[in-house]
Amino acid sequence: MKQLGNMRSRLLVFGGPYSNLAATRAIFDKAGELNIPADHIICTGDLVAYCAEPQQTVDLIRDWGIHVVMGNCEESLALNQLDCGCGYEQGSTCSTLSLAWYEYASQHVDTASRVWMSQLPRSISFSVRDYKFRVVHASVSSINQFIFASTPARVMNRQFLKAEADAVIGGHSGIPFGQTYGSSLWLNAGVIGMPANDASTDGWYMLLEPDQHGFQASWHRLPYDADTSRRSTREAGMEEFARALADGLWPSMDVLPLAERRQQGKRLSLSPVRIELD
Repeated sequence: MKQLGNMRSRLLVFGGPYSNLAATRAIFDKAGELNIPADHIICTGDLVAYCAEPQQTVDLIRDWGIHVVMGNCEESLALNQLDCGCGYEQGSTCSTLSLAWYEYASQHVDTASRVWMSQLPRSISFSVRDYKFRVVHASVSSINQFIFASTPARVMNRQFLKAEADAVIGGHSGIPFGQTYGSSLWLNAGVIGMPANDASTDGWYMLLEPDQHGFQASWHRLPYDADTSRRSTREAGMEEFARALADGLWPSMDVLPLAERRQQGKRLSLSPVRIELD
């Protein structure tokens, strides 16, 4: 686990660049606009996935020098695995579609990047005053477990028992949310490289802002040049994901619980979460 210590100023958190270079450039520019330095930026992993610029995306992230949690895609590429290790059910549409993009990614990511991926931490911890955070890719217990806003409280409570933290920040599932469970808090920043299945082309990121009384987590859309990513993804042969970049709808909802499936195509809106520490 990588330790960042006590954080006293604003953090930017995002997940899933997904080989989408235009979106990654957009979040880089946004961080500059917000004047947030690299040591206050965390990516929850899956740098490489559905789009067409895996090596360029990894290069930008590495050169930027931000904190990155190992995702299942980084783990699989580092170990030269035959699939992405996403946790898809065998034979599902998601599993079938993943074969093409993972093969493409594996052919286009160099050895130096794989070595770097192998050295990424599986979790990152920091605190805001005495309030402890743990950042993971998917869940505390698994690198590829899907956690959503509708995940039952009993499942979440088991995660918090293992977390040894007051709050967990996770990624992997692709849809941002923030939810309290008693005295515990689960945050998902969302991803930048694919839309949130809400018929919008935007990605998502999260700001975590400490102040003298506590902190606030807020979610923000990331507009970017989706047309450029759509064209390159189509040219690379990932037609289903190119379409998703255009219409904002996932090509499959295999991994989604019923509550999240019912939200497909509905514009997502998230209210900030405020935690008072005094």
